[in-house]
Amino acid sequence: MIFDCDGVLVDSEKICVRVDAVITAELGCAFTEAEIIERFVGSSTEVYTAAVEERLGRRLEKDWQQRYEHLYEAAFEAELTAVDGVAEVLKGLTTAVCVASNGEHPGIRRNLEITGLRDHFGEHIFSASDVRLGKPAPDLFLHAARSMGVEPERCVVIEDSPYGVRAARDAGMRAFGYCGGLTAAARLEGPGTVVFDDMRDLPRLLAAAGQ
Repeated sequence: MIFDCDGVLVDSEKICVRVDAVITAELGCAFTEAEIIERFVGSSTEVYTAAVEERLGRRLEKDWQQRYEHLYEAAFEAELTAVDGVAEVLKGLTTAVCVASNGEHPGIRRNLEITGLRDHFGEHIFSASDVRLGKPAPDLFLHAARSMGVEPERCVVIEDSPYGVRAARDAGMRAFGYCGGLTAAARLEGPGTVVFDDMRDLPRLLAAAGQ
């Protein structure tokens, strides 16, 4: 079972959206919070950077985001919590689990540690930096499946963004789209996807789907 991190395990999306709005305003290419939710939630660093550069009308240095990392870190330390109900769900699962996120390894591990979820996954944590293309490409999920020794068609993906459910479908995996956060249910619906809004319902939905 493959879990996305932000918005599925940790309730970070609202924090990130707020910080992203501050950053883009400071850069001189302000995006509204509604735009950020629509365009960036669940996307890769490359997608985010390309959109900012397009609005700015110029290229940014390769590591431009690093100078703003302290804003995210401070906000996460002060406010980050686990998604409601997910710790309870993880404790009850008997299936092998892993994390596959478009985030970078240090940030993923930091957020899991802050929320007390890290021990559920051990070293089974995968990042878009491990593959050539992040979500919405299927590369990351296929890499996670290979690393866990499981065929793609036997994998289940828990996601909260259109980028993530698209990647799961293209990887040939069953998707469960969590709409209890910022993403509307309609943006997650599609073939091979079960949409739900309460993380505590996941075990029941998995059982009903024969997973």
